[in-house]
Amino acid sequence: MDLLRFITAGSVDDGKSTLIGRLLYDSKNILIDQLEALEKSTKNRTDGSVDLALLTDGLRAEREQGITIDVAYRYFTTPKRKFIIADAPGHVQYTRNMITGASNASLIIILVDARQGVVEQTRRHSIIASLLRIKHVVVAVNKMDLVDFSQDVYNNIVIDYNEVAAQLGLKNITYIPMSALDGDNIVDASTRMPWYTGKPLLEFLEDVVLDEDVNLTDARFQVQFVIRPQTEELHDYRGYAGRIISGIYKKGEKVTVLPQGIETTISSVEIAGKEVEEAFAPQSAVLQLADDIDISRGDTIVKSTNLPKVSNELEVLLCWLDDKPLMTGNKYLLQHNSRQVRAMIRQVEYKIDVNTLQQQPVEGQVKLNEVVKATIKTAAPMVYDPYDQLSEYGSAILIDETSNSTVAAVLIKS
Repeated sequence: MDLLRFITAGSVDDGKSTLIGRLLYDSKNILIDQLEALEKSTKNRTDGSVDLALLTDGLRAEREQGITIDVAYRYFTTPKRKFIIADAPGHVQYTRNMITGASNASLIIILVDARQGVVEQTRRHSIIASLLRIKHVVVAVNKMDLVDFSQDVYNNIVIDYNEVAAQLGLKNITYIPMSALDGDNIVDASTRMPWYTGKPLLEFLEDVVLDEDVNLTDARFQVQFVIRPQTEELHDYRGYAGRIISGIYKKGEKVTVLPQGIETTISSVEIAGKEVEEAFAPQSAVLQLADDIDISRGDTIVKSTNLPKVSNELEVLLCWLDDKPLMTGNKYLLQHNSRQVRAMIRQVEYKIDVNTLQQQPVEGQVKLNEVVKATIKTAAPMVYDPYDQLSEYGSAILIDETSNSTVAAVLIKS
């Protein structure tokens, strides 16, 4: 059973909490004690219904107590697929939350209030989706019950959003009219919108094709652990364990170990302790090589005919996550999957307005939630692909050496 990670985004009161609650409730993914607590909390409602927004709105109370909630995750399962929902705040001041929540999502649900249409927040969330190259976009036109389930209202929103999508280069867009409050087109098809012939939301999430999202062309394998049992039976065994980030690895293929640039051959491929002829992304595997090479955690094994970039200088987009401002010349740790190197931010070129994508000059220091184009110099060579080409191998984080806090999300441009 495969896994779909997706994020929900929307303006305040667009019904995001109700939508997530409705998905969990109607798909029967709420525990009995949670349901009883919900019913007690809403027993005074005149219509006798359950306030599904309370399933996620409990976080609001935590925020009021001064507890920082970066991204809340909800897990649920259907007979067809497992799901992880990243529920991030949508305000401008929470840009960092939105980016961290969306960084490993395959799909984004952008909620649009049918009464309001496409607004500034809609555009901003779409811009972040385009920056992060999220492969699937669902535009959920919510609160259709408040516009009498009007097809004209829905069609006008589709026309308006198509213009936004064309400007940003967004593809694979699906539009679903719904009422999260009443459950229309969430799990079951709505009888109140017979003009809509598409799938309800959950059915679409179950059926969306993810196989195309896995890159099987560019083979990238980063070593996480070197296995040396040094027992009598396995005296000379040396295996390199890790997750195949992309591509396919086969026994007998010629590969190159980077950043050293040493060529060798795969002598065996193992999965779960058993030797196989090939392994592919996103499987975890152990590779054995024909030659004894000094390989350590963070080194990369790639096919000799398809090499990534290797450089000490990276052009990047940074989303600054720390309360302390970024200072040019400061030194950090750059974590790129399992490889960690010392790095310095050498130059900040410009700031990106997340509401318009326009480039703006940087006045003073780079502050929390700002996105900037910068140059990073690393103490050791980095092996990478540009984020636009292979997002799994073109993203990283910056870590403060003293506090060990993550201070920036990094998208490597070139």
